[in-house]
Amino acid sequence: MNITAFIGSSRANSNSEQLTDYVLKGIPHKKIDLKNVTIEPIHDLRHDDNGFQFVADDYDQIIQAFLTSDIVIFATPIYWYSMSGIMKNMVDRLSHAIRDERFPQLKEKLQTTEAIVLAVGGDDPHIKGLPLIHQFQYIFDFLKMPFSSYIIGNANKPGEIVNDEQALAQATILNKQLKARTL
Repeated sequence: MNITAFIGSSRANSNSEQLTDYVLKGIPHKKIDLKNVTIEPIHDLRHDDNGFQFVADDYDQIIQAFLTSDIVIFATPIYWYSMSGIMKNMVDRLSHAIRDERFPQLKEKLQTTEAIVLAVGGDDPHIKGLPLIHQFQYIFDFLKMPFSSYIIGNANKPGEIVNDEQALAQATILNKQLKARTL
């Protein structure tokens, strides 16, 4: 089973990345740190006669990750009650990717790729982070991707995720479930 984690924080060793590391401890996986990948913003040409045009950036790396993964994890800080900008940029480009003639199998593959969301923030994230989870649910519904689980962590300053016993307990449970399926 192939697992890819998309890390959407602009901070190195962020709380959302640390939570991802707890979830994936001891499980083979690929991690893509979005702050280190060049993804141009979408130029929406869905309704243009010529459609989307080729974009010279690193997004093909994202498409390949989707094509080769059985599970994808979207790990993001909760920024202004939503996903981070770099995560949103990646998600926005899916509009182009699912129409890219070079990858005709992508749309169908996404329908069998399980999605997990890990989101970490401050300011009462278990309540105020729920719209982010709903946003992801709508995205996955549109793409017909199975959405299996999510964890919301409470942390603000670097390293504070270790103090969120509930999130770490959920990460441990998810880790055991994933290990049972992958090992």
